[in-house]
Amino acid sequence: MYLPTRTYRTLIMGRKGAVGTNHPLATQAGLDVLREGGNAVDATIAVALALSVVEPMMSGLGGDGFYQVHHNGTTQCWNATGSAPRAATAERFKAKGIAVRGPLSVSTPGFLAGIGALHAAHGTLPWARLCAPAIAHARDGFPATPHYGRLARQDRGVLTPDPRSHAVFLSGLPHGEPAVGTLIVQSDLARTLEEIAADGAETFYRGRLARRLAAGMKDAGVLVDEHDLAACQHEIVAPIAIGYRGFRVTQTPPNSTGFTHLQMLKIVERFDLAALDPVQRIHVLVEAKKRAFQDRERFGTDPRFGDVPLDRLLSDAHADEVAASIDLSRASDIALAEPERPHGDTTYFCIVDGAGSAVSGIQSINSGFGSGVTAGDTGILLNNRMAYWHLTEGHANRLVPGKRVRHTMNAPMVFKDGRLWAVEGTPGADNQVQINLQVLTAMMDLGADPQTAVEAPRWTSIQHGQGANWPHDGDGRLTIEPGFGPDILSDLERLGHRLNRVGPLEGPCSVQAIRVLDNGVLAAGSDPRRDGWAGAF
Repeated sequence: MYLPTRTYRTLIMGRKGAVGTNHPLATQAGLDVLREGGNAVDATIAVALALSVVEPMMSGLGGDGFYQVHHNGTTQCWNATGSAPRAATAERFKAKGIAVRGPLSVSTPGFLAGIGALHAAHGTLPWARLCAPAIAHARDGFPATPHYGRLARQDRGVLTPDPRSHAVFLSGLPHGEPAVGTLIVQSDLARTLEEIAADGAETFYRGRLARRLAAGMKDAGVLVDEHDLAACQHEIVAPIAIGYRGFRVTQTPPNSTGFTHLQMLKIVERFDLAALDPVQRIHVLVEAKKRAFQDRERFGTDPRFGDVPLDRLLSDAHADEVAASIDLSRASDIALAEPERPHGDTTYFCIVDGAGSAVSGIQSINSGFGSGVTAGDTGILLNNRMAYWHLTEGHANRLVPGKRVRHTMNAPMVFKDGRLWAVEGTPGADNQVQINLQVLTAMMDLGADPQTAVEAPRWTSIQHGQGANWPHDGDGRLTIEPGFGPDILSDLERLGHRLNRVGPLEGPCSVQAIRVLDNGVLAAGSDPRRDGWAGAF
């Protein structure tokens, strides 16, 4: 990687709290909660719900999430991902394949089950107070940003078939496309959020809202029903972890593919990244990624339905073997499957409070605007997470009713000498773990501050057959920003890397990062590639 000599944004610092999210209104919601005396978990609830309103193309009540929580010296992971509905069998989709968009692409939403239980365990401020920012933004509208406008145009064909989705996100706008500053009002969603504020998260799964939601989904032709909602439960699990050059990096365990991120770190630890020239450094990181993704494809699954051999995958012996297979003079061509199709959209946030509690949170409805389907008069835009399933007999990620799909979402943390050192993460489907690899090695190996690490030029490797959505896409190219300089790019091509050159800051993902300095100061960086914003006080 190459570190910039200056950044477009300043490093944000404070002592009592820091928040980084993918939307300024969500960051403000989190900071307000911290200023009122709430803790990092309280701020998480406010941020998570606010993002579900102001980033409807990324996450929402109709989606899923993972939350790694460090609180009172203990670190736990909250799995808020739903299972495949009971009517979703591999045989049902055998003839035509799984729908990537529309009613048949919807899986059971787990998001609200997770954050509701998280608040019950560690929240200190009233639930209704934490719902208030989301309710206000849904009722009064939030201004469309240029990023929102681009995605609305891009996914217009997804929203148009559903009259409710079209009316909320596109209708009444010039040429059906939102101009910057257009207020996106979600009146039905505001009423639903008011119901959740009054009755709690339970109503979404086993209350009056659940009945209304199930009816709306049935009318739209969605497979998820009242039984699937009632059966949805969050899960609290210990993080998985590795040592890396004196640091301890923790991650969300399967069905998250956070293990792929840890595996890449184990492999590149065999190389002195700081001593390598930029071309060699990029090459080693890319080659480690290609090999780790082979194991992701073989073993990534819901551990309730299959074994994920983490002890072996994250072992020194396996890392030694894989690192030894990397040729420093030549790029490898490692396909994962026959080439196949689309991408995903997600949102990430990180929060650290003045007492040292922290949350690394990620949530998604999968692709931009998910399925495109709004569930009746609830205002809830539903996910298209079914698109991640495989249908091949014997595949680790094969569709089974009641099984959680393999998620690209992951939410890392870093500790040093027993203390929280950094919280960092990004949306971006298959790109997430590879961007996390670049940002964290920039911070841990090269000493970069969060803003410098976040803004550094980046790459993403897309192997043949890699794409998370079924069927799999992947063109075998290395997408790369120009900030590395023409000489480095030319040298990478000489090593055999096929480059897809994009413009400055046009690479994927939108990283948020917070470092806890030795003196307790919280230093936050936010990616300028989307609408992200960091704040601290």
